[in-house]
Amino acid sequence: MGDRYNIHSQLEHLQSKYIGTGHADTSKYEWLTNQHRDSLASYMGHYDMLNYFAIALNETKGRVRFDLMERMLQPCGPPPEKMDE
Repeated sequence: MGDRYNIHSQLEHLQSKYIGTGHADTSKYEWLTNQHRDSLASYMGHYDMLNYFAIALNETKGRVRFDLMERMLQPCGPPPEKMDE
């Protein structure tokens, strides 16, 4: 019984510390938005990926970085309307 409590407390700690791990009430839109933002941040953080995108798009590295930053605002479009209960 002690192991079960320990595992749950560790999971709760991870979920409170890192936003992208989600929780039981995470909606599909929130989860997908976190995934897209994590991917975009990874692309910006890895210099070689940024160079690859710049060459493939025939744009400057600064422009590609700017476009990735703009896409981080709403990577999956506007949020869906919440249904009132």
